[in-house]
Amino acid sequence: MEKLLNLLGWTNSQKESFYLWKRSLRAMLVTLLMSLQLFNFAAFKAPVIPSGEGPDLRGYKEVVFDDFNGDALNEDIWFYRGEGRSRCGYHAGSQVSVKDGNMILSGEYLDADEGKFGEGWYSGCVALKEKYLRGYFEIRCICNSDKGFWSAFWIQADHPYDERSKGGVEGAEIDIMEAMNYNAFLPFMRDEISQTIWCNGTDDDMENLDKCCVFALGKKIYKSYNTYGLMWDENEYIFYVNGKETFRTSFGLGVSTVPEQVLVSLELPDELPKKIADNHDYKTQMTVDYVKIYQK
Repeated sequence: MEKLLNLLGWTNSQKESFYLWKRSLRAMLVTLLMSLQLFNFAAFKAPVIPSGEGPDLRGYKEVVFDDFNGDALNEDIWFYRGEGRSRCGYHAGSQVSVKDGNMILSGEYLDADEGKFGEGWYSGCVALKEKYLRGYFEIRCICNSDKGFWSAFWIQADHPYDERSKGGVEGAEIDIMEAMNYNAFLPFMRDEISQTIWCNGTDDDMENLDKCCVFALGKKIYKSYNTYGLMWDENEYIFYVNGKETFRTSFGLGVSTVPEQVLVSLELPDELPKKIADNHDYKTQMTVDYVKIYQK
């Protein structure tokens, strides 16, 4: 393009104006595409294809980076979260391992002499010891396959589900990624992940949680590494898949203003599908390459 403009005899001022117009046009087209996608999602539940700009980390610094290169979980920064009963089974530290540069969260059935809490289904859940208020949060992982257990990367306040949430201002649950669509009817929808904000108090109905949710497409998420990110600033939440924006929102009565806990988990359902529940040899795993956080 530069050579063409030189051949046309354009001055530096003209070229600068052209490049500014080109950037503005591209930004408008990206915004239009994302708006159309969000309309399709709202009207037809069509998944969003990540297409926006990547996170702008100018003025931010890395405050957490764990690439799991050791042989055990770094318990200086992580802890085993929620050990004990979880829906149809149990969370336990035994289901978290570190090897070959990955953290592995495993789901399996353990006999009474193997399971910390007795016989049953087990999975892993970890959380960072320090809580974080705003910043950019990212995970690179391979999600577990099959339905039943599901992979999740999320942020949770102390009280996001009752009146203390105040519409999310005093705390929300922010699901950066949940992979729950392995058995979707349409093949391309199996690579969908959900990105959701949960809170309470946006209205007078305290019995039902308030939520904002978008489904976005990854790439072979059960076989390949994908990245999932969130930029949380004073004004809005911006979600990403593989470095491209999926959507942004200030859902609720405003973004959370309180420090929140960062979690990685292999979640258990209320009830496992019969083909899994009856197969005590079944195993599944979430493979995490890294977790990182940036803050201003």
